[in-house]
Amino acid sequence: MTTEPQQQDAPQIELTPPDIEPYRNSSSGVDFVHVFDSGRPGPVVMVQALTHGNELCGAIALDWLFTQGLGRTLRPLQGRLIVSFANVDAYARFDPADPHAARCVDEDLNRVWADTVLLGPRDSLELRRARALQPFVDAADFLLDIHSMQDACRPLMVCGLLDKGADFSRQLGMPGELLIDTGHPSGLRMRDRGGFGDPASPKNALLLECGQHWERSSAAVAVDALIRFLRLTGMVAPDWAAQHLLLPLPTEQRLIRVDQPITALSEDFHFLMPVHGLDVIAQAGTAFAQDGDTVFRTPYDDCVLVMPAMKHGRPGNTMVRLGRLER
Repeated sequence: MTTEPQQQDAPQIELTPPDIEPYRNSSSGVDFVHVFDSGRPGPVVMVQALTHGNELCGAIALDWLFTQGLGRTLRPLQGRLIVSFANVDAYARFDPADPHAARCVDEDLNRVWADTVLLGPRDSLELRRARALQPFVDAADFLLDIHSMQDACRPLMVCGLLDKGADFSRQLGMPGELLIDTGHPSGLRMRDRGGFGDPASPKNALLLECGQHWERSSAAVAVDALIRFLRLTGMVAPDWAAQHLLLPLPTEQRLIRVDQPITALSEDFHFLMPVHGLDVIAQAGTAFAQDGDTVFRTPYDDCVLVMPAMKHGRPGNTMVRLGRLER
């Protein structure tokens, strides 16, 4: 196990938020959503940043793509390419002095993608934005949703609930850790919506966690994944992609199959040992967290701790997910 303390110092902000205002106006009819049509048959491919407003690496990657001439000298080779900056209102509030506060305005944009929520009577800033994005998401055959994590962790791919997501990530070749999970009890994610979450559908989606929110390395991972995704889906030429790749592929990809999310019962949830993302607890029955009188123990040997939350949680928040490692 790692010996790092559970409560970490305030993170250093190594990334500079790009100015995305030049990308506000578009011909799509929705601000900050751009559609590029090749005029040729092919898939509809969507890449998205800023599902959460404080996750800078995706905005940096899309900004980089625009600086390469996207829409001018660089256009999709087939089908259509959708480029979306999602929670732009939260992003506009980003303040390095309080970087966590810009995650969302009213609620998590990545928990509202069930029809019962999108088409229901409830209202919030994030719901209004999701309703504007819905036609683009539903049109997409392939989706890359670029995220980052609260605490330091190696990059990992959230492949959804289905093996087809892991197969898609293996085609991409990165990152080293692939996660098949159980979703979120608090709401449906974009990457699980519609055909993305249907095993019979050819549609597929990936949610990439590039590393800690504000580490410089997360931006490099985001740019590299974006290039590889555009190449894999036939949007850009292999030669163009090869000229711009930044990082080597991992030597292997490991699949972690999550079977148990651990949610806070109260604000008293706390870990009983120092923990870090992707730690492996060797012995089944090891007590690793407690919430009031409830003690949480590992259900099996070699239990992987996926994205443990270091901040105090609220009842119902997912504090960590437990997974089995499959090689």
